[in-house]
Amino acid sequence: MKIVNLTQHEPTAEQTSAGVFNSQYWNAIKKYGTFDAIPTYAGCFFRAKEIAQIAKASGATRAMIGGAPFFMRHLEDALRLQGIEALYAFSVRESVEETLPDGSVRKTNVFKHVGFYSATMPKVGTTYQFEGE
Repeated sequence: MKIVNLTQHEPTAEQTSAGVFNSQYWNAIKKYGTFDAIPTYAGCFFRAKEIAQIAKASGATRAMIGGAPFFMRHLEDALRLQGIEALYAFSVRESVEETLPDGSVRKTNVFKHVGFYSATMPKVGTTYQFEGE
């Protein structure tokens, strides 16, 4: 599976193993995805369109997205118009406790990538099975 990274973070080893890669235009992706002031709707639309075109040029049919929540809807829509499936990384948190030399305990959380959540609407007629049914 070939998944272009449209986030501002390097993919983890697990994500790279799952097919995530950085576009040669990753610096432009980071530039368009960075907001230093409250954006306009039109500004978000323009930035999302530019990022989606970069994703298309990368040859990927899927894209890992994530970042400012107000921007993700624009990016999902722009990717859909380019025929690219928008994916969010899904991770689980594992607590790790370490006893220090003084007897105190340090607790840290480690996030492990376990897969992707597709933000692309399913085809008409899809049936759903909900948890607990």
